[in-house]
Amino acid sequence: MGDRDVRMASRTGRWILFTTVLGSGMALLDSTVVNVALPHIGEDLDADLGALQWTVNAYMLTLAGLILLGGALGDRYGRRRVFVIGVVWFALSSLLCGLAPNTGVLIAARALQGVGGALLTPGSLALIQAGFHEDDRARAVGLWSGFGGVGAAIGPFVGGWLVDGPGWRWVFLLNVPLAAVCVPVALRHVPESRDETAHGRFDVLGAFLGAAALGLVTYALIGAAWWAGVAGLVLGAGFVVVERRRGERAMTPPSIFASRLFTAVNLVTLCVYAAFGGFFFLAALQLQVVSGYSALGAGTALLPTTVLMLLLSAKSGELGERIGPRIPLTVGPLLCAAGMLLMLRVGEDASYVRDVLPALLVLGLGMTALVAPLTATVLASVDVARAGLASGINNAAARAAGLLAVAALPLLAGMGPEAYRSAEEFDETFRRAMPMCAGLLVAGAVLAWTTMRTPAERPRCHPECRVHCGVTSPPLDPGAKSA
Repeated sequence: MGDRDVRMASRTGRWILFTTVLGSGMALLDSTVVNVALPHIGEDLDADLGALQWTVNAYMLTLAGLILLGGALGDRYGRRRVFVIGVVWFALSSLLCGLAPNTGVLIAARALQGVGGALLTPGSLALIQAGFHEDDRARAVGLWSGFGGVGAAIGPFVGGWLVDGPGWRWVFLLNVPLAAVCVPVALRHVPESRDETAHGRFDVLGAFLGAAALGLVTYALIGAAWWAGVAGLVLGAGFVVVERRRGERAMTPPSIFASRLFTAVNLVTLCVYAAFGGFFFLAALQLQVVSGYSALGAGTALLPTTVLMLLLSAKSGELGERIGPRIPLTVGPLLCAAGMLLMLRVGEDASYVRDVLPALLVLGLGMTALVAPLTATVLASVDVARAGLASGINNAAARAAGLLAVAALPLLAGMGPEAYRSAEEFDETFRRAMPMCAGLLVAGAVLAWTTMRTPAERPRCHPECRVHCGVTSPPLDPGAKSA
């Protein structure tokens, strides 16, 4: 329970909404604009494709591995405190990214950014859930989600403008003044809250083993190092053993997977977000390297997907409530697969209206159809008391899937270290990668159709996913306990 129940119309209520939107917006902005900056980063720092993959994946690795731990730290030690620490950490690591003299420093700074993101991302929504009066909570969360959706929609445009203007470093440096505004407002106007029932030891070993396993498998895929893959699988097995031994005290308690619906929807999540992660990494490069778009042009070109999600997510959630998750989670991935196959038309002389836009419109409609029902199904598949945990696991699974896809797709498509410097070579391998992404989506659709059954109580679309526009992960729900 928060120190007080804040009303939406109050001055404090407006400050809470402002600072949580600003804080979460920093992390959301970075997740959408870095792909657009990759060719310029590679040219400026003389980086090969593997270094560009790590520029994306170092952030995703620490964020996916630590996001559940970040939420638990906020519950125990204070959500505002951990949120503020996360914002400061994120800003300082962003400064290091912006000043990085080489790819090694940039990749290390991106990993540190992910740690900051893991601290601030769960705390942003939890502060709203904990601080607002129950009569205003849904509206506050809806506004938070809506402002975040607008930020996600304009993120690639802003990123492209920064890259083509003052340079790619400002994609990261922009976070510093945002944090300088966010932190004082949070300390002065946001009430502290914590979960008084939280106790016991943190599952630090589980978090370490999970992140290390992901990191080693990623290294194996990017660097073609078989020993790292073997070590990653061993640590992954160790993670499973540790989580089983810790039982309900584990970061990911095995008992939560006793729900067949929860297990099924997470398998669908792995398929669809692996495809999304691979697509948005490669599409931003294809538009610039092969089709000759500027960074601003590429960022603007990708806008239709997030705009469609911004405009139609609420309708999609309402439809999912009426008909259940099976059809949206089957049709959505199939539409996305069709959109990615349409991207095969995007080549050297591609017309935006004739070739690029139709693919992105179909992809955006598919993403709109599936994201809100997917999140609602995750939350409906477990007890209310476990909603936050279920959402966190689902969010982490999506980020891990995107991480592995960015690592594996270039290898499977036969991209060499210098592929992004050659329009002909990159175009050839892009055309091999898109059917692979589409195949993942078809697998997700088949899983949804064969495993989903309309439950007696249909999933309810929660406010945070009504206008969700994130392409890297489903929206987080901190759970009922935070209220």
